[in-house]
Amino acid sequence: MIIEVAYALAEKQTLLSLEVKEGVTLQEAIETSGILNTYSQIDLSKDKVGIFGKLAKLDTVLREKDRVEIYRPLIADPKQVRKERAAAGKVMRGGKKT
Repeated sequence: MIIEVAYALAEKQTLLSLEVKEGVTLQEAIETSGILNTYSQIDLSKDKVGIFGKLAKLDTVLREKDRVEIYRPLIADPKQVRKERAAAGKVMRGGKKT
């Protein structure tokens, strides 16, 4: 069966298509793809993984045409970024911070 393995950095994205046997797990597909050799920063014991944008466990059995995704850790807290944007917007609109 054909599946894809995806990993993306800000400046480079990789999408590998490969043929695997029926019953292959998410972890086996990642290891078979060779992507771990290309991106040494991937750590399957820490990094989250998923299928088509939904988090999944490494022992999940894949189906035909699944896209395995390896997620990078966040570099900024989304809540904090929103607070900072909101604070900057108040300053800009009102001329002074409220």
